[in-house]
Amino acid sequence: MLHATMLPPMRKRQRRTEGTEGPRYGVEVKFPDVRLYLVEKKMGATRRGFLAQLARAKGFLVEDVLSERVTHVVSEQNQAQELWQWLRRQALNNLPTLHVLDIGWFTDSMREGRPVTLEARHHIQDAFEVMAESYEFSQCDGQCLAFRRAASVLKSVPWPVERLGAATRLPCLGEHTRAVMEEILQCGRSFEVEKILCNDRYQRLKLFTSVFGVGPKTAEKWHRGGLRTLNDALEDPGVELNSMQKAGFRHHGDISRAVSRAEALALGEILHQAALGISAHAVLVLTGGFRRGKEFGHDVDFLLSTPEQGKEETLLLSLVDSLRRQGILLYCDHHPSTFDINNLPGVSFEAMDHFAKSFLILRLEDRQVEGGVQRPEGQHDGRSWRAVRVDVVAPPMERYAFTLLGWTGSRQFERDLRRFARKEKRMLLDNHGLWDKTKKEFLPAEREEDIFAHLGLEYLEPQLRNA
Repeated sequence: MLHATMLPPMRKRQRRTEGTEGPRYGVEVKFPDVRLYLVEKKMGATRRGFLAQLARAKGFLVEDVLSERVTHVVSEQNQAQELWQWLRRQALNNLPTLHVLDIGWFTDSMREGRPVTLEARHHIQDAFEVMAESYEFSQCDGQCLAFRRAASVLKSVPWPVERLGAATRLPCLGEHTRAVMEEILQCGRSFEVEKILCNDRYQRLKLFTSVFGVGPKTAEKWHRGGLRTLNDALEDPGVELNSMQKAGFRHHGDISRAVSRAEALALGEILHQAALGISAHAVLVLTGGFRRGKEFGHDVDFLLSTPEQGKEETLLLSLVDSLRRQGILLYCDHHPSTFDINNLPGVSFEAMDHFAKSFLILRLEDRQVEGGVQRPEGQHDGRSWRAVRVDVVAPPMERYAFTLLGWTGSRQFERDLRRFARKEKRMLLDNHGLWDKTKKEFLPAEREEDIFAHLGLEYLEPQLRNA
C-alpha cells in the first residue's frame, strides 16, 4: 500500500542545535521554556528563515531540527491529518505533550512580543481526537472511547506508522479507526474528519461546551432550540442557567483560555499558604496535567489532605472560607464527602469519586505570577488579574496514594490501568483503593509505587502518563 505524500523527511542531526541560543544572535533568550520548530512545507524555506529570524530577534528559541527539545510546532496551511501523520513518523517520545499550532499563534506571539495564551483556535487537532469529540457530542460512549484509545496508542508508539499493515500489531484499532487511518495514509487527509469540522452542529456544540458547566446534553438542547451563539443562550428567555453556568459565562473570556505552568504554581503557593494557616499538618499537591509535566492546561487540580483522621473535609471547607476572606474566590461548587468503604470499589471509570471536593474559580493577580498572568491578544480593559478554574479534592490520608494516581491522569492512562487491573490481575482499582478479588481484601498503599507493585508493573513517572 502506498502511503500518502508526506512532509519532507527530517534531516537526522541529533546534536546540532544551531539557532537555538539567543546570544548567538546577540539577543537575550527571554522564553527558555518555549522552543519552536517551524514546519517548512507550504511555508517555504525563505519565509521559514525570515520568521525564525524574527522570532529569535524577539527572544524566542527556534530549533532548526525537530527533536524532543521542541515544545511548540508551528504549521502554515498544512492539512491537519497530513501534519499529524508526518509527526508520528518522527517517533518523538514527547508527542503527547507537544503543542501543534497554527501560524496564527505565531503571528499573535510576534505582535505581542511574548508567547500568547494558547486558545482552541490555535491548536491543530489530531483526526482521531476530532472523531472522538464528535462521538462524545452524540453521547456515543463506545465509539468515543475507541477513537480516544486509538489516538493514545498512535501517539505512544516508538516507531512511525507509514502503512496500514504496519499497524496490524497495534492494540485498540477497530474497523472504523483503521478506515480513517487508511484514508489518511492514502490521501493525506480524512474526508470524514473534514466533514465533521465543517458541520454546523459540531461547531456549535464545541462552542457551547467551552462554557464552564455546559455539557454535551445541554449544548445539544440549545442547538436543537435554534441557538447558534453564546449571546443567543444569554438572551433567550427560555434558557435558565444554573449558578455554575452563570459563572461560566461571566468569566468565559478568562477560563476558556489556557492556564500556564507559572500560573498553576502561583495558585499552588496561594492555596498552600492558606492551608498551612489553618493546619500546620496540611498537605497540598499539584495534580492533573501539570503534574504530568504539561506547560499549559484548562484548569488546575490540587489534592488536599491531612494526617489528622477525619479532618480533611473540614480542612477543605476552611480553605474555601480563607479564599473567600482574601477576596479571591469568584465561584465555589462544593460537594461533600459520600465516601463509604462498604460501597467500594466501583467498576465504572466515569463515576466521580466520593471524596469531598470543591470546584472553584479564583482571581489570580498579575503580580503573583512570574512573568504575569496570561492575557488574550489585544486586551486593554485595564485589569491586573484573570479568573482561573481550580478543582480541589480532599481524600483521607489512607486513600491519598490512590487519589493522587487517579487525579494525575491522563484519563486514557487511568482507564487502561484499571482495565489491566481488572482483566489481568482480578483486581478493582479506582480513586479510593485497590481491591483484590482473589484475596477479597483491600491492598494498602502509602505511595503510588506501592500500587504499581501490587499490579506487578514497573512504576511509571507522571510525565510518562500523557498518552
